[in-house]
Amino acid sequence: MALKKEIYQEFEDIVGIKNISDDPALLDSYRYPLVHTAIHLGPYYGVFTPRGEAVLLPGSTEEVQAIVKLCNKYKIKFKASSTFWSAMGYPSHDGAIQLDMRRMDKIIEIDEKNMYAVIEPYVIGTVLQAEAMKVGLNTHIIGAGSSCSPLASASSFAGAGPAGSYMGGHGENMLGVEWVMPNGELVRTGTLGSRCGWFCGEGPGPSIRSLIRGALGGQGGMGVFTKLALKLFPWPGPQYLPVTGKPPAYKAALPDNFRSYTLAFPTWQAYSDASHKIWDAEIGYIAHRQFNFLGRDLKWAMVKILTDPNATLSDLQNLMKDKKVLKDNETMKRDFQLILAGMTPRDIAWQEKALDQILAEVGGWKVECMLDPDIKDWSMVYMIRLGHKNLNLVYGGGYDGAFGLPGEPDFGIQHIEEASDFKREWEKKGDIVAAGGDCTMGGIGVMGGGGITIWENFAHFDPYDEKSTRGCLAFFDATAKLGIEKGWGPPMEKQNDTARWTDGYATPKEIRNKLLNGSAQPSAFWYQRKVKELFDPNDLGDYYYRALEK
Repeated sequence: MALKKEIYQEFEDIVGIKNISDDPALLDSYRYPLVHTAIHLGPYYGVFTPRGEAVLLPGSTEEVQAIVKLCNKYKIKFKASSTFWSAMGYPSHDGAIQLDMRRMDKIIEIDEKNMYAVIEPYVIGTVLQAEAMKVGLNTHIIGAGSSCSPLASASSFAGAGPAGSYMGGHGENMLGVEWVMPNGELVRTGTLGSRCGWFCGEGPGPSIRSLIRGALGGQGGMGVFTKLALKLFPWPGPQYLPVTGKPPAYKAALPDNFRSYTLAFPTWQAYSDASHKIWDAEIGYIAHRQFNFLGRDLKWAMVKILTDPNATLSDLQNLMKDKKVLKDNETMKRDFQLILAGMTPRDIAWQEKALDQILAEVGGWKVECMLDPDIKDWSMVYMIRLGHKNLNLVYGGGYDGAFGLPGEPDFGIQHIEEASDFKREWEKKGDIVAAGGDCTMGGIGVMGGGGITIWENFAHFDPYDEKSTRGCLAFFDATAKLGIEKGWGPPMEKQNDTARWTDGYATPKEIRNKLLNGSAQPSAFWYQRKVKELFDPNDLGDYYYRALEK
């Protein structure tokens, strides 16, 4: 149902005639294809996020607050998004207002001395990183890549990524916040709320970090975050990344205080032991099992293609017949990527010795084929910038991750082969890419100091093909069932079932409550219901804020 003309005019008076539209064609461009199991499954079924009643582009906190107050006046749901990563950036209800935050794209301040940046919603990771590097600082780039919004990941989602053990996840890095609550009230947290600046998100006074984000955040379902201070970290490199090469074979030769390695191990226990020892030694600027998303059996051939601007995917079959390629691939079966960054020459020398000692103790090695200068420099810029996330889709145009196995690495290594064997059997059916079963990627320590690893087993498929899409859906149903039977924890491939649904479900409320009541701590969602009733009395947020329904 379209907005009444007089209500539309009130919104237009806030943002201006050029920053609002209810044109159906334009509104359809703000819809995202979804299927009930996962966030990247694609358009085959023709199921999309709901079409908004209008899209607005606010340009300031004052405009956002005025919009939210007007939504409360007329009981209109709203959803704000910055870079629109996956379906969670779009409304989960019909009749909602979509806020596109792209006009709010300023880095307001970089405080070099106190090591933080104040940003608006549409500042993306790569822009913040480039500006921070000019003053010897760096920002954590989340696993979704450098084109995403650090404000969004810090305030509203997981915020995990390859630099987690050194820089912490964005949930840890959030300092002062400016928040337009769902009821239209403006809150400034921590020192910002006491007019003492942006440097602390916790005080003076009690912290409300758990109300703002908890572990995974409200995902846009609990108001709008308009400014945020984010902790930055030392960058002992040049002011500009010296990137050369043609796409996708970009590379960067950094000074000698940087090292880029792929480490491999004889057993999964050695892999786990090395992770613990690296954390304890406090080395590793970046540590991530990145290139394995291309598949245990295919990754070295794919790395060779991606580092050669003249190669294409059509070269993959021939490379997989090359005995040298297969032999090199076998040396990196159980691997992860590690970037060392020394603050001084003595520091990098000590880190190198510590790494060599760790590898000697666990029987690991530096993968020789990945030490080729071009490949080493390609891996370096890949891991620092994370600018190649489109490669997640390279095999068929669609992907999503299964299992997850979150926890300390000794947990994941117990189940990785069983999970991979299970996936390999499904690959034989031909609906998902046959990449050796093990396509797990994830951070070697996704929080400050390490402690937790993630094993996100990618499934690649063709989202425009019925057989492939149905096969991937069936695979995710099977992986979720297996994970629950084995007691592996909440399946990541099903986590967004709590926010949306498709044909075949009974009612959204029944399914939502069933899933949340089946969690390890369902009482948390009753408390979140109380928080929602307090801060969002008109129920204008969407289902991505997880709360049990009445």
